[in-house]
Amino acid sequence: MRAVVIESFGEPKDVLTTAQQPTPEPGPGQVRIELILAPIHNHDLATIRGVYGYKPSLPAIPGTEAVGRIDALGSDVTGLEVGQRVSVSGIHNVWAEYFVAKATQVVPLPDSISDETAAQLLAMPLSSLMLLEDLQVSPGDWIAINAANGAVGRLVNVLARQRGLNVLNLVRGPASVKALQELGFEPVFDTESEGWLDQAVAATAGAPIVRAVDQVGGRAADALLSLLGQDGELISFGALSGQPLSINPGPLIFKQAVVKGFWGSKRAEQTSGEDMRRLIGELVGMAATGALRLDVEAVYPLESAADAAAASETPGRSAKIALSPQPV
Repeated sequence: MRAVVIESFGEPKDVLTTAQQPTPEPGPGQVRIELILAPIHNHDLATIRGVYGYKPSLPAIPGTEAVGRIDALGSDVTGLEVGQRVSVSGIHNVWAEYFVAKATQVVPLPDSISDETAAQLLAMPLSSLMLLEDLQVSPGDWIAINAANGAVGRLVNVLARQRGLNVLNLVRGPASVKALQELGFEPVFDTESEGWLDQAVAATAGAPIVRAVDQVGGRAADALLSLLGQDGELISFGALSGQPLSINPGPLIFKQAVVKGFWGSKRAEQTSGEDMRRLIGELVGMAATGALRLDVEAVYPLESAADAAAASETPGRSAKIALSPQPV
């Protein structure tokens, strides 16, 4: 089978290649899945660079989430059938024509959910949903998030509004402002524009921002801290800037703010099976009714994974880049 392979860690454009690999056989309790579509996530690129919390043995096949069709069943697998279309996340070796997953990890899907949405349904939406639950906020509360035009930012907006929460969105550049406004995600502010901080403070009409989600790191975290209300929490969800958090101790001390981290993979490990089924059921239900729609900006063949990775990190992108085993 064809697969994307890395033999050393480094910049994705330099280390991603395509090679023939043995087609995997499903073991007990596993299924083999024929790939339809796989998104490229930031954590996939971080793994390829060797800087993520998970570091695979080399050579390795990247990729952690996909939609595909069950191609073969291992022993002891019940309740699933060959030919079923399923979503799966939190696994490895996905960027290939075929991959295996535990039967307990796959989620069968109704036909009403598009491949584009199905390919992205679990990783970022599930992390965003768990994040919102962990924030312990109530209807009417205000939260703030930066990099709001990215996948997580958009998801937080959709899911927060389902819960009656108010979201203050921070982005960089007028194009990102326009993109969110066209989706109805207001208020949104360009952190590169003059006077944005005063405008953002005024947007809540005096209501405190009780939680702030930082996806950027560096000085962007300090901007969120300046917006945060008394006894608020600043949650580190990512580091798109590649820079460590840089925050002013004054607001941290005098607001009695709390800074904490969130990692979806670790949170999922700590979630009971019952709660996980509830959360996934909510996402599948929203996707089936169209309340949750996840677009793909461009699809690349496996052979062009290096180009796809570069496109995934191009500024101004409005949706995910994905890989497919089929020629595009």
